[in-house]
Amino acid sequence: MRIVISEFMDGEAVGALTTGHDTLYDASLVERRDALLSAVASADALVVRNRTRVDAGLLAAAPRLKVVGRLGVGLDNIDVDACRTRGIDVIPATGANALAVAEYVICTAMMLLRGAYASTTEVAAGQWPRTALSNGREAAAKTLGIVGFGGIGRLTARLANALSMRVLGHDANLDTDDRCWRDEGAEPCGLDTLLAQSDVVTLHVPLVAQTRNLIDAARIASMKRGAIVINTSRGGVVDEAAIAQALTAGQLGGAALDVFDSEPLAAGSPLAGCPNLVLTPHIAGITAESNARVSHLIAQRVLEALAAHR
Repeated sequence: MRIVISEFMDGEAVGALTTGHDTLYDASLVERRDALLSAVASADALVVRNRTRVDAGLLAAAPRLKVVGRLGVGLDNIDVDACRTRGIDVIPATGANALAVAEYVICTAMMLLRGAYASTTEVAAGQWPRTALSNGREAAAKTLGIVGFGGIGRLTARLANALSMRVLGHDANLDTDDRCWRDEGAEPCGLDTLLAQSDVVTLHVPLVAQTRNLIDAARIASMKRGAIVINTSRGGVVDEAAIAQALTAGQLGGAALDVFDSEPLAAGSPLAGCPNLVLTPHIAGITAESNARVSHLIAQRVLEALAAHR
């Protein structure tokens, strides 16, 4: 069978797919739509990350397609309903990059609470902003609010508990008496309560109609002054202009954004030049270790799915 890989994948995992299958690995295909459509014409399986659009046009060009492996967990670049109608298996790498994301959340939360890690240039130039940087905050005893309590949210809660943080959680799909809250040391509550009480708010929800601009100007205004927002889920979950305004006004004490409504983030974004802001290019879930875990998991499951289709 033929396998096409359109975005980067761990080399050993590519090797596992190549054994016994005609495999095309070309990470530039995501940038070359016509070449991608030509490549999938004879493909039985397609492996993608988050940038390859598995839409009506691609599916029409891939009449033999049986399996789509997603090197990650978000499926908003894949027309899942159309795949289901065609009988195409869609396989995400659920859980394989959770630790990388959870560590990113805790790392940026601690950086932004402390507020002292952007002084390298000043100190190296002979300045000594010791007084200005002596009012940072510790993570211990602060409240972390986790919006979306799936695998990543639960692992983030575990790490936060190790830092002696209080953990609040909100998930519209979980009952407040679900044992996961107790197991992970989190207090379930409504979104309004979480926002009002949290020193740090981290988002772990899919982008659907109900979550678009979930964190908007009104909800930011309801948060503690100086609170921090971290978004590693999907860009449209936060109103970027509202985040920028709140950072500039000092309502928010900081923000870490790894995802954006439009990627790459356009030059001239209202976020440009904002204080106490960490911007990263959708890499929270990508580390050397997580890439290997994700790649090997998807390779194994794609092979299993192809074997089932024989």
